[in-house]
Amino acid sequence: MKRAAGLIARSLASAVEKPALAAHYPVTPGSLTAQLRLRSGETFTGGSFGAPVSTVGETVFTTSLVGYPESMTDPSYRGQLLVFTQPLVGNYGVPGRERDEFGLLKHFESEGIQCRGIVVGDYATKYSHWNAVESLSQWCEREGVPAITGVDTRALVHILRGQGSTLGSLSVGASVSDAVEWVDPNADNLVAQASTDQVRVFNPNGDVHVALIDCGVKYNIIRSLCAQGARVTLVPWNHPIADDLASFDGVFISNGPGSPTHCTETIEQLRRAFAVYQRPIFGICMGNQLMGLAAGLDVYKMPFGNRGHNQPAVDLTTGKCVITSQNHGYALNDSVMPSGWDRFFVNANDGSNEGIRHVERPFRSVQFHPEAKGGPLDTMHLFGEFVDQVRAMKAARVPAVAEYESVNVKQSATA
Repeated sequence: MKRAAGLIARSLASAVEKPALAAHYPVTPGSLTAQLRLRSGETFTGGSFGAPVSTVGETVFTTSLVGYPESMTDPSYRGQLLVFTQPLVGNYGVPGRERDEFGLLKHFESEGIQCRGIVVGDYATKYSHWNAVESLSQWCEREGVPAITGVDTRALVHILRGQGSTLGSLSVGASVSDAVEWVDPNADNLVAQASTDQVRVFNPNGDVHVALIDCGVKYNIIRSLCAQGARVTLVPWNHPIADDLASFDGVFISNGPGSPTHCTETIEQLRRAFAVYQRPIFGICMGNQLMGLAAGLDVYKMPFGNRGHNQPAVDLTTGKCVITSQNHGYALNDSVMPSGWDRFFVNANDGSNEGIRHVERPFRSVQFHPEAKGGPLDTMHLFGEFVDQVRAMKAARVPAVAEYESVNVKQSATA
């Protein structure tokens, strides 16, 4: 018995004294050394194939197998070091910057790379694709984004799943150092950084007019609305939409980066809109969280979030399960729903909220990305349903704003 107790004590002592993981990958001669250091102490040393700069961000991982140009330009990754679990990355290069009929980049989700750095297991130095114009390395260098290859991403993901998304520093060459100034990007209002600062109009000849609140919108959301025939007016995240509701046939709230709790102005505008607006409102990702906060729900930070193209979500109105594209680190706490609201979708893996809906009024939102880009198209129909509902209510001459409530709002504002 004493011997067993001694063995247990020694085992516990060795576990406590075990140094943090320090993994090294042999760097190709002539290449710069890069190092990923987690705030919790683990280090991964490999080769650099991006810009020779250093950065700090929240280290998160995506399980997507393809679509790194789309992921890297997704504004929801702003402030983050993006780890790809797919072992080989870069093998099909980077496409060109052609634009579609709406003036949007065809192959990217914004004008440039949004994440602060990327981490891969094996970077493909040679690429092959009919649409490629440059390598992933050339793109990262041109955009000033550091990148590291040779990381045991399986071990890294095990760490992140165990302790949650963690601040990390990615340093290159002579800048590799133990001294790191840790700055949490989630402490800032990343939505304000990612949002447009001016009103823009897309597809001006559309037959219905939709206001799109830009919290860090992906281009394919704009494209998907325009493709349904909508005229889309993109407005900043803090635009006083509640004062201009009568101008729009529908309201849409986009995805975006960071914590939704910073967006107090947007939440207040939506709260006011809920009180008087009678036409459809729809939200995606950050839009789901902001609508939930405006309705009276709380949000919480998930341990490591849901990021990838294979997340199952169950439609609670039909019982049907769909495979979705996701990228978020926060979720609504839907354990107790506010009066008049119900859950819309739920994640089949972890039970987290995937959407909410009003039981009487045409207000709905989803946590996943129906527009994908990349990812499955199981829920692309939600754009068509939204625009069709907007069109039908406009044709039925349903007032955008309830007249009696609008009068009350104006009177209280002038009192």
